[in-house]
Amino acid sequence: MKKVSSAFLFSIVLLFFVSCNQWQPLFNGEDLTGWDTWVGPTEEGGESIGLNKDPLNLFSVVDMDGEKVIRISGKKNASLATKKEFENYHLTMEFKWGDELTTRWNSGLLYHSYGPFGEGIGVWMSSHELQLLTGHVGDSYRMGKSYCEIPMVKNSEDQYIYTKDGEKTPSVPGSATKIIAKNNDYEKASGEWNTVELYCYGRTSVHVVNGIANMINYNSGKYLGEGNIEPLTKGKIQFQSEGGELFIKNIHIKPIKEIPAELLQ
Repeated sequence: MKKVSSAFLFSIVLLFFVSCNQWQPLFNGEDLTGWDTWVGPTEEGGESIGLNKDPLNLFSVVDMDGEKVIRISGKKNASLATKKEFENYHLTMEFKWGDELTTRWNSGLLYHSYGPFGEGIGVWMSSHELQLLTGHVGDSYRMGKSYCEIPMVKNSEDQYIYTKDGEKTPSVPGSATKIIAKNNDYEKASGEWNTVELYCYGRTSVHVVNGIANMINYNSGKYLGEGNIEPLTKGKIQFQSEGGELFIKNIHIKPIKEIPAELLQ
């Protein structure tokens, strides 16, 4: 009888663990299977490069510290988007910044993405954004034609800040409430891995940064004009190439039947 390798046994145990916990990897650890790319214009006023054409190698898989991770160069605005849509889930991922800077350390996790590429700033699908911009990780941004309501207050600098005790106020594209700042900064120092979690159930979503919730969005919707809102509860997931070199790993997702109560309190 042949001996069974420890690596094989480990993989079986890992598969069983993932299956029991319903976690599914969105990154297979080898390549970008399951993802589409969309590259916007390379110069002002130009045409978008388009779908699954990446001549600048903005999105790739590289070796880092003995494991494969996704590298996003950030040199041009572009989207890495799942082919599938997701609804009622808990997503977790890790990210850290690299050394190459084009404009600023900016990116985002876009969720409930729907419609065509280009609706958001000429590149991305309409969606909600969990901001990854350094100093703003966890902010909520209305990309394209999206809508939600967030408990917020306005500070002395006319910035809108998420606060659990604030009045739920519409966050609308093209308005002063398009961007709502998180209630606190839990980002780690540059070069360290950050863990970001996203809980979505029904029309509610919660942003969690390094284990601490810092944003809740309610009444998610498609913004189709003044007074015309359709419920938005599912969509694709996008990552942005938008100014800085970014590395991502350990992207997993699992279905949920509710958002943990402690995150909503």
